[in-house]
Amino acid sequence: MDTETATDDVTDSIAHIEMQRQDAKKESGLAAACREALRKLQELLDRERGSAQEHDPGSGRSANIAALTMQIDKIKRLADGAAPGRRLSTGRGREQQQAASRRAPRGPVRNKGRRTTRRSGGR
Repeated sequence: MDTETATDDVTDSIAHIEMQRQDAKKESGLAAACREALRKLQELLDRERGSAQEHDPGSGRSANIAALTMQIDKIKRLADGAAPGRRLSTGRGREQQQAASRRAPRGPVRNKGRRTTRRSGGR
């Protein structure tokens, strides 16, 4: 059983990248935020792999690599939900659609006139 945990530096870096991704999501959308976060996580993962080859493999590097790989997989799943063709949630979409539909010109009102009920019978 592997009880090794990621170092504080890597854990802090992952948390910082996640906070930046969440902020960027509000400003530029989910897809762009995920791309940027994936780029930063991949750079960090490459550095960790390089350090693992240079140093003792048992120095916590494998836990760092595992933590980074898990975070990359999580962001990839989020990005898959933001694939082209799907509507990205920006938090403003529904309100903007409703406002646009209120301003949209409407077609002419169709006058259906008065409808009478025809009854069959003796009267």
